[in-house]
Amino acid sequence: MATKEKEVKETPLMKQYNEIKRKYPDACLLFRVGDFYETFGEDAIRASKILGIVLTKRGAGSETETALAGFPHHSLNTYLPKLVKAGLRVAICDQLEDPKMTKTIVKRGVTELVTPGVSMNDEVLQSKSNNFLASVYFGKKHIGVSFLDVSTGEFLTAQGNDEYIDKLLQNFNPSEVLIPKIHKNNFREVFGEDYNHFYLEDWVYKEDYAVETLTNHFQTATLKGFGIEELSEGIISSGAILYYLSETQHNKRQHITSIQRIAEDAYVWMDRFTIRNLELYHSYNPSAVTLLDVIDKTLSPMGGRLLKRWMALPLKDSQKIQSRHEVVGYLKDNPEILKSIQFQIKQISDLERLISKIAAGKVSPREVIYLKDSLNAILPIKALATESTQLAVKKIGEQLDSCDLLRAKIESTLNQEAPVAIAKGNAIAKGVNEELDELRMISNSGKEFLEGIELRESERTGISSLKISFNNVFGYYIEVRNTHKDKVPPEWIRKQTLVNAERYITEELKEYETKILGAEEKIYKLEVALFEDLVNWIATYIKPVQLNASLVAQIDCLTSFAQLAIDNKYVCPELEDSFELDIKNGRHPVIEKQLPLGVPYIANDVFLDRETQQLIMITGPNMSGKSAILRQTALIVLLAQMGSFVPAESVKMGVVDKIFTRVGASDNISMGESTFMVEMNETASILNNLSERSLILLDEIGRGTSTYDGISIAWAIAEFLHEHPTKPKTLFATHYHELNEMSDLLPRIQNYNVSVKELKDTVLFIRKLVKGGSAHSFGIHVAKMAGIPQLVISKAQNILKKLEKNHSGDALHGLKAEKTEMQMSFFNLDDPLLEEIKDEILSLDINSLTPIEAMMKLNEIKRMLTKK
Repeated sequence: MATKEKEVKETPLMKQYNEIKRKYPDACLLFRVGDFYETFGEDAIRASKILGIVLTKRGAGSETETALAGFPHHSLNTYLPKLVKAGLRVAICDQLEDPKMTKTIVKRGVTELVTPGVSMNDEVLQSKSNNFLASVYFGKKHIGVSFLDVSTGEFLTAQGNDEYIDKLLQNFNPSEVLIPKIHKNNFREVFGEDYNHFYLEDWVYKEDYAVETLTNHFQTATLKGFGIEELSEGIISSGAILYYLSETQHNKRQHITSIQRIAEDAYVWMDRFTIRNLELYHSYNPSAVTLLDVIDKTLSPMGGRLLKRWMALPLKDSQKIQSRHEVVGYLKDNPEILKSIQFQIKQISDLERLISKIAAGKVSPREVIYLKDSLNAILPIKALATESTQLAVKKIGEQLDSCDLLRAKIESTLNQEAPVAIAKGNAIAKGVNEELDELRMISNSGKEFLEGIELRESERTGISSLKISFNNVFGYYIEVRNTHKDKVPPEWIRKQTLVNAERYITEELKEYETKILGAEEKIYKLEVALFEDLVNWIATYIKPVQLNASLVAQIDCLTSFAQLAIDNKYVCPELEDSFELDIKNGRHPVIEKQLPLGVPYIANDVFLDRETQQLIMITGPNMSGKSAILRQTALIVLLAQMGSFVPAESVKMGVVDKIFTRVGASDNISMGESTFMVEMNETASILNNLSERSLILLDEIGRGTSTYDGISIAWAIAEFLHEHPTKPKTLFATHYHELNEMSDLLPRIQNYNVSVKELKDTVLFIRKLVKGGSAHSFGIHVAKMAGIPQLVISKAQNILKKLEKNHSGDALHGLKAEKTEMQMSFFNLDDPLLEEIKDEILSLDINSLTPIEAMMKLNEIKRMLTKK
């Protein structure tokens, strides 16, 4: 019987839970019950694992037994980020009415759906990274893609082939990708399994619906003003993002003020392999230092995010690049101005995310104060920039909005020490609202007020021991000892008789009681209403604040470049209208920072053009620094076209429009592809996309297959690049010295090698690029340095000698022939076999041989003698 009762009691709540859960089947539902957020069933099992909270059971032993895990509602900010970072979509279900006001079950509903790509929570977001939600649509001709950062209001779209979209997905690194259900498999095949994805119904991805959604949102008649009306696939993917926002209860989004096209032709093309190979902002190796780690000297979150964008999308327009260089040069030459600007930027909070929170109505009083302080910090920057002699800096200064009204309004409405939560009270300043000031007076000066009444009444009545107190039964009262009972005025109402005293109430006390008890609640309601009004009023300033944020981000990036140039002795590259690339004493920006103290970085010259030295063939042993020279060339070009100064003595260059690299064996074995297949895929992508302004870096092409195959493929690729009508500038590093012969046949191929110094039985890597081919590899020396057993080393040296001796013919055939020849002449006194055994024995270092190696050596000599 008890069990049944228990079941019945439980039903209304669980019924309500199940109804809401049905609407959000794929989200983890946080269900507010009293002071807790509870999760049930499967959600509870997942949440308890991720959060490390206790898993219990509701209705244990009954038919409705279900798993349960919860946490106090005020810990939401601690637990929510953990769930979202684990890739869960979290639906927050709150109580929509005051439990005191209802006799039945409290109304509940989902007030927000937080997903990895849609979050305003500071704990989920990283300050210097965007948190993009992406949407991908597979059209007939192109794939459309859109990126939206709800926390900053940035909205971008593009369309193109799968390679271009893959590159963008890598660059923008979205936390969540929306895909039409019908294209589930296409996405996995083209872009892999690495993304957090969510499938939407196919009807969402329709052009007319998307255009209507976007024009309604931006309140425009067409999309022409945004320059995206031609991008039908891009529009469809953008419409799906806005649909998803409304589905996740994010309906306040006036901070998304425009949508931008990612103009493919305005930026340097780098394929996805290049972005990975150059380790721009992430690396396969978790402990590796990336280019971003070295060059990021930004001081604001907006600047940090923009720097990543500039790195992903380097410019091709030489005027725009030079304009950035000029600003960097101006700041570098005026250290006082640079220091002042940097000092002010440090005072600026994340303007983009603050104004987005205002738009969404999710901002705290403390954050509004941060907004005001940040806008105040912009004023000195505006003044400095406006007075500048440098035109681009002056222009930024003129565009910065001082937002005078906005700053004044926040200043006068809020206390400077406003709390994090409005409920803490004291957010609104004195003098804003008369009623509020009065109520605060009552609330704060209650004690003094009562003491005043006490004093006045005791003097009026002559009752010296009169005392005012409070109890829960009838509130404030006056207590009079029985000895003074006869002095009580007639208007006092008797409430209680004690043994030696009487208690009375008066009209004045009742009135005051109503005031003081209602004051707290009224103060709270008034503060909330006044704060809401303020936030709604600030929301009309979204555009000027966003403009300020973007200008501050630009100044921050340019001051970052200036600081970088000062710290690391970078120089301004000269951009010319030629096809040349002339680097004098270039350095690798990352490696030079990793060297031990006092070890100089060996700088190198690189010269490429389309007439005399189009393809440089670099030979040299492994470990000599071939890859570093290749990578540093690409990084110097990339830094120059981002607008930064570069690590070199001087650089003269024509603008590069595509950078291709094929470096190292980035194995894709997990995807079931061999090293050689990956290498050929990447090389194919290069050979099919050449242009006359391309820069190509090929490292050890063909090493994934047999030597002769490798040499043939490398030769054919080098010849293709040389003969191609676009004559792309190429650095070709190889350990096949056979390729040195190409320079005799093809005029624009020049041989260089990374020099080494041979000592008696070791090599010194000098890491200097010098003209001329390299005679042989030093693989055996490297093996020795790595600690390969001496036995293996000497064996390898012997085989190498024989191979070199028979280089003209089939090397292995030569080896076999030599062995038989030795055995036939075994009885000759000038027997080469005996000579060889003698050499073998003499070259042995008995002291360093292990017993096992000694036995193996003997066995080998025995084999030499017995093989017929």
